[in-house]
Amino acid sequence: MKQGVVVDMVVLGEPLVEFSADRALSEAGTFHLSFSGDALNASVTAAAQGARVALVTRVGADEFGARLIRFAAERGVDTRWMARDEGSTGAYAVGADPSGERAFAYFRHGSAASRMGPEDVDRSPVADARVVLLGGITAAISDSCAQAVRHAAKTASGRVVYDPNFRSRLTTPEAAAAVLRDVAPHAALVKISAPGDSGALLGLTEPHEIARACLDLGAGSVAVTLGEGGVLLAEGDATPVRVPAFPAAEVVDQTGAGDSFAGTLAAWLARGESLTAAVRAGTAAASISLGGRGGTGRVATRDQVEAVLG
Repeated sequence: MKQGVVVDMVVLGEPLVEFSADRALSEAGTFHLSFSGDALNASVTAAAQGARVALVTRVGADEFGARLIRFAAERGVDTRWMARDEGSTGAYAVGADPSGERAFAYFRHGSAASRMGPEDVDRSPVADARVVLLGGITAAISDSCAQAVRHAAKTASGRVVYDPNFRSRLTTPEAAAAVLRDVAPHAALVKISAPGDSGALLGLTEPHEIARACLDLGAGSVAVTLGEGGVLLAEGDATPVRVPAFPAAEVVDQTGAGDSFAGTLAAWLARGESLTAAVRAGTAAASISLGGRGGTGRVATRDQVEAVLG
């Protein structure tokens, strides 16, 4: 770590310009401009929970890159490792669908962040952070980004949290499964959704079988997220426990709910909370996030999460 650098948590990934609509992409004519992407969503959420979080990425040397850095900084994220680089700032469009699957259209080929590699990990606080949050979306952007994710998992001395976050428009099940196999032995926690991630990457949909498969890959613990069914949490040889979901007061858009869960969970782990407490906090933050449009439309604060927890 560079002298004078103090962070609780590091997130590696690509922040994106977000064009969100309240209708399906095939029908939408009006879009709302904001900023999102799994890494940014998780970073902003972690900062809202009080964590000192650094986002390690590259953004374009364009107006949107400058706005992304400002957006993150205004929300408490340490932006010292958000480097400006050649290539455009990545973007995506998403149609809101509260009751079903969301449709994403990505515009990130050749983006600045796609140029990330192991050297970006080495210039960052990954080696010394208490928690490092990594994701399969980052690994899917480019071969060099996949190398960066693998390198970060090996470099981290703190707890690694890995979210496969499978996107069929970005990668294949085989490639995503290979990254999971490589990262899991270094992960204190694998957070995997069922059936979205698990069906594609493991060929499994039953929560206990999913948890066992991830543990067998070498993960220290597994959180199988089940939407309204809550989370199945498995740690080592202990009997898995079900953590109930918190009902959402309002459902506007599901975009970023999983990132809110991961970011909050990682932030709570970084401040020394138990894994069960961190998972409960993550489910509370995810339920709150459903009330906003887009990935960062509703970011739960620590006080709001604790109020839901009771």
